[in-house]
Amino acid sequence: MHNFSSIRCRGSIDFQAMDLRRLRTFVAVAELGTVSKAALRLRITQPALSRQIMDLQQELGLRLFDRVGRGLVLTREGEEFLAESRGVLAHVDALGERVEVLKRGDRGVLKVAAPPHTIESVLSPFLPRYAERFPNVHVKLSEALGREQTAILERGEVHIGIRHDQGDRRFESRVLPPDEVLAACAPSLELGHAGTIDIGRLASHPLLLLDQGYSIRRLFDAACRLTDVDPNIMLESRAPHTLLALAEAGQGIAIIPSLLRTDRYTLRIVRVTHRRKPIRERYAIQWDKRRPMPPYAESFCEALAEYMREVLPITHPTESKMAAARKQPAVRKSRRQ
Repeated sequence: MHNFSSIRCRGSIDFQAMDLRRLRTFVAVAELGTVSKAALRLRITQPALSRQIMDLQQELGLRLFDRVGRGLVLTREGEEFLAESRGVLAHVDALGERVEVLKRGDRGVLKVAAPPHTIESVLSPFLPRYAERFPNVHVKLSEALGREQTAILERGEVHIGIRHDQGDRRFESRVLPPDEVLAACAPSLELGHAGTIDIGRLASHPLLLLDQGYSIRRLFDAACRLTDVDPNIMLESRAPHTLLALAEAGQGIAIIPSLLRTDRYTLRIVRVTHRRKPIRERYAIQWDKRRPMPPYAESFCEALAEYMREVLPITHPTESKMAAARKQPAVRKSRRQ
């Protein structure tokens, strides 16, 4: 058990010998909204968790929650106390992590969050390279989309996240090559011209879209609003390869990120544009600037950024037959040499 001894935070609340366990319990309930969910996260019984909250409220002399239906909603005082509690816990966790960094050196666990298609297309071939240089570092992966990563980065559940750059000043970023919006369809469908299609010309086609948790989907939706396009959505899915399989079967046009591997499918790929410009957004490796980074995590970021600059984009627009024919003699000539 850890106790505070006279720690004053940013606001006016003075923590005197405050039990850290109660603070963590309070923050979990505030984030999840119910005692049952918080008890599952913290792996304690609901009665024990409820007692901790009651003891904390009694100690503070404040009511932190109002009950609404089956859930709990923060009071005004509870909202202020939540901000203070997060700040204190972040400082305590950072201190603990700094001690671990000093102990570990080049040995330990590196926790990385990324979207599923980034794990498949980028991290799966990269991790063996990293393991050769850092054999004593165990990389633990978590699937998380852009907005989901914000919460787990703040809570310190992962060291780094890989996602579209949100411009969030709470996080440090290492900028990567951009991710572009692509359209994939069956080869028999004549889609676009010279490897591109304007977003306005997609309106009449049945579209296969990623779930709105994906940043590339939100980028596509924003472009649709700019051009006053009402997309004809046939399916929304959290699984990118579901969209590719349907597109290959001629069941619609899949809107996908250029980070997604498509080599297992026979598809025509074109770049989606708006006013002749590609629709794209910067990709980035991000981490919470309040938390210390282990040395091997910093090396991981450097090596991954270098690798991604080599391989991105993973998927390119399909070459036209004329362009392929122009390249063919040069290939044959090089083979003879």
